[in-house]
Amino acid sequence: MENTVPLKRSNELAPLSREHHQGLLFVWKINQGIAIGTPVETMSNFTRWFWANHMKPHFKDEEKVLAKFLPADQPLVLQMIKEHTQIRDMVISLEREPDKTTLVILAEFLNNHIRFEERKLFPYVEKTLTAEQLSYVYEHLSSEPFCDTEWKEEFWVRKKES
Repeated sequence: MENTVPLKRSNELAPLSREHHQGLLFVWKINQGIAIGTPVETMSNFTRWFWANHMKPHFKDEEKVLAKFLPADQPLVLQMIKEHTQIRDMVISLEREPDKTTLVILAEFLNNHIRFEERKLFPYVEKTLTAEQLSYVYEHLSSEPFCDTEWKEEFWVRKKES
């Protein structure tokens, strides 16, 4: 059985965990859209928007701010970077050719990736980084503005028939 107890995150990594929450909402919205038959093009457009406004800057923070203090050959770091590349490749694939199967795979993969970071990578980071390093990470993460645009079309909500 999967552990569903919320994880307590250090204050310094909390901005990344809040962004992970947005990622899990993205996964939920894609899954809901698929379940109610939302056009693939609509969900692909949302995916491109979410990539540009959430995932891409988030990955940059993890790779440039967080990973700079970790051994480059550390298996958890290597897994994070590999999975970021795989997610980016799926998004690029959707830009070229919107596809329901790719959306399903992306949603599941992103869900698993977020769970990996929260349950394995972040606890390792919290044990490994010094207080000063964690403070540096927090300062750089909290200085970046969060996405200031909103996706308006709630394609994941089933429309009531009149």
